[in-house]
Amino acid sequence: MTKSLRVEGVQRLEPETILSYTRLRTGEPYTTETVDQAIKDLLGSDLLADVAIEGLETGDLVIRIRENPVINRVVFEGNKRLKSDKILKEVKLGPRQLFTRTAVRADVARIVELYRRQGRFAATVAPKMVSLDQNRVDVVFEIDEGPKSKVRQINIIGNKVFGSRVLQGAMATKQSRISALFSSNTSYDQDRLAYDQQKLRQFYLTEGYADFRVISAMAELTPDKRDFIITYVVEEGPRYKFGPVTVDSAIRDFDDKRLATALQIKEGQWYNAKAVEDTVEQLSETAGAFGYAFADVRPEFQRDKDALTMTMNFHIGESNRTYIERIDITGNRQTQDKVIRREMRVAEGDAFNTFLVKRSQDRINSLGYFEDKFEIERKEGSTPDRIVLAANVEERANGELTLSAGFSSLESFILQASIRQRNFRGMGQTVSASADYSSTSKSIELGFTEPYLFDSNVALGATIFRRDYNAFNYIGSDRSTTYEQVSTGFQLVAGLPLTEYWTLSTRYTLMKDDVTLDKSTFYSDTDGDGDTECDPLKAGTYYCQAIGSRITSLVGVSLIYDSLNSRIRPSRGHRLSFSADFAGLGGDVSYLRGRFDGAKYWNVGKGFIFSLTGEGGYIHGLKGSTTAGVDPIRITDRFYLGEPQFRGFDIRGVGPRVKRISYTGDPTTGTQLLNTDKDSVTDDALGGKAYYLTKAELEIPLGAGAREMGLRPSIFIQAGAVFNITRPSKTVEFEQLKDSSGKLLYNADGSPTLLPKKTYVYDSNGKPYYVVASTDANYAGQTTTCKVGYAASASAACVGTSLNTLYYTETSPFLESFVGDSAKPRISIGFGVNWTSPFGPLRIDVAKDIISVDGDDAKLITFNVGTQF
Repeated sequence: MTKSLRVEGVQRLEPETILSYTRLRTGEPYTTETVDQAIKDLLGSDLLADVAIEGLETGDLVIRIRENPVINRVVFEGNKRLKSDKILKEVKLGPRQLFTRTAVRADVARIVELYRRQGRFAATVAPKMVSLDQNRVDVVFEIDEGPKSKVRQINIIGNKVFGSRVLQGAMATKQSRISALFSSNTSYDQDRLAYDQQKLRQFYLTEGYADFRVISAMAELTPDKRDFIITYVVEEGPRYKFGPVTVDSAIRDFDDKRLATALQIKEGQWYNAKAVEDTVEQLSETAGAFGYAFADVRPEFQRDKDALTMTMNFHIGESNRTYIERIDITGNRQTQDKVIRREMRVAEGDAFNTFLVKRSQDRINSLGYFEDKFEIERKEGSTPDRIVLAANVEERANGELTLSAGFSSLESFILQASIRQRNFRGMGQTVSASADYSSTSKSIELGFTEPYLFDSNVALGATIFRRDYNAFNYIGSDRSTTYEQVSTGFQLVAGLPLTEYWTLSTRYTLMKDDVTLDKSTFYSDTDGDGDTECDPLKAGTYYCQAIGSRITSLVGVSLIYDSLNSRIRPSRGHRLSFSADFAGLGGDVSYLRGRFDGAKYWNVGKGFIFSLTGEGGYIHGLKGSTTAGVDPIRITDRFYLGEPQFRGFDIRGVGPRVKRISYTGDPTTGTQLLNTDKDSVTDDALGGKAYYLTKAELEIPLGAGAREMGLRPSIFIQAGAVFNITRPSKTVEFEQLKDSSGKLLYNADGSPTLLPKKTYVYDSNGKPYYVVASTDANYAGQTTTCKVGYAASASAACVGTSLNTLYYTETSPFLESFVGDSAKPRISIGFGVNWTSPFGPLRIDVAKDIISVDGDDAKLITFNVGTQF
């Protein structure tokens, strides 16, 4: 019998609260079982850390308790992949709550689950309690995150027709290998396990195995919890072929037999579920092109397991011709409605047409004003024969302010500053200003383009510019500037669409070119009058002929065909351009120039983009020099090929050029040899009047991780040439040494033995200079115009009787050769990577020339950082 009952050790709780969890009462009997149950009930309340009941012998029962501590704070240690604030939202424990072991165990399990969702199955959590005064504690969760659990191996059992590697290639999950370094799919994901089963089924259905099924899929965690081994058990079943393929249309406008004939799938082909889906889409698009927006196309299968055939009938349900009720445009906060509507190829009230809707979608995407993957949605209208087109756009930032510095193998250090607004005032206008500076060029340019002048379908653009360009060659690894070209002018461009895809563009350019050579390097006083002139021996006749100031007045026209799905990064469609320019409408330059360029893109497979591009041109002079060895097309107007457009070759590394190879040694002693050391050869590119360049390139998709980094690798092969100029006259003719019998002599390396060139010097009046004879006591060795004696000036009288010798300068011999003027295709092959890096766009190419001609300059690696490409 319970005589008395009291509670000791309470701090925050009331004694009545403690007693309410037990069946013990004063005046009532108790047993050992009753007391044990009271202890269990109190500990199960999650209010107490410890309980003891005393006084069982006397009946004076005392319940001694120790309350659970209050949590002061919850701390997470060792967590790097998951932030503390994210974990704190998921756990139950928190400040000012009671500490319980049950809650701690639950929170440990919850944290482990969070890491498993990230693929870290080896993560462990160790809870600790730090006691404080006033029965308070800090709860510390020590976390060992561990590595991401990878998929070590994928086993497929039951596959007989296809190898395991082929099937693994069709799955989203990849085995952890070096080849999958950039892939994010090597981590285990339970949701992806079910997705891969569907991918396996899709693969087999596209290969004709209509009865394929996955019997089981199991993922086993290795004992160290670092990796998973996934095993699929499959049953392939027999392979089917298509039986008779028919079309059954309830739309009277369609001819069932003609539709069936136009289908891609034919009787006798292997069954392909993807081809069936494509056919449904094809028939839906066909119906949409005739105005039936909601045509119901259903494939009907009839399987013959004995003959292993799949009979197909595509049923097109009855449908009403659909008209566009309205076009809703939403999301355009800045862009005016008309800018979007004028790209639409359909209008409200028109019959629905899937082809025109798709074309409208491509044109709006090509504007570049909105986020990618924009699609025009179709919604049911107010009646069954009405449809609403919804263009919900998401605007992107169209203003660009660029201040950048970079480095490229072509231009060394580069500084750029530009500002451009591609959707000025929301009207689709483009306003731009830019300034560039590098070791080879400087430019400033202002431009404005109105795509729809006075809301008519006519585009008008204007550009004013100043461009400074330094041409250069290499003598070994040292770059030497040759000529400097300063171009100042403006250009007006107008474009008029002729059809949906054809555009006519006209342009007018007025430009002044100033071509100069460095006087201290390339000029000499060749006639002794004190005035320096361009010295062909230093610059070459072709550069001396180029210097001067000329005005070009040019009018041009282009005919352009463009069906690309995007002008920014196309993946299908093609573009052709035919251009003709006439220079000679005034000005100092007169020529005709024609150019062609084209490109075609294919989306081949999952993310692969294959492209073929080609371009070419020819320029014909209408007037100019008729002097032998002088081309009527000046050097600054010719075509050039090389880096960066022709990868595998150096800057202007393809085409006609003049090479100068100097001699060493004394020709009279037989020690003269050609100095063929590359560092001593002068190489001047001359360009050509005709060129062509073709390229085949395949862009290769990478995993999601690499795509997020902005990496886009590609492989390519290129072929091209630049050629056809007048062979330049030799700068100087050197006399070849002869023996006593008059026979021409040659050096040990087979080159002709050449004597230095003597150049006699004359004054401004054409009188030759002489050197006073060494026998003259007063003026020996001095120059004079006197043949006998000496005179300080041309007007003074000759004094003395010494017989003088003609004065001349000597030019050391060199071998000058004209090479590279050949239409033979130069071919290079290689690979490259585009990377949208945090510090600007970067492209690296590794290309090897496999066919070249004498004179071409190859280059294995090229790169650009901080410039557009």
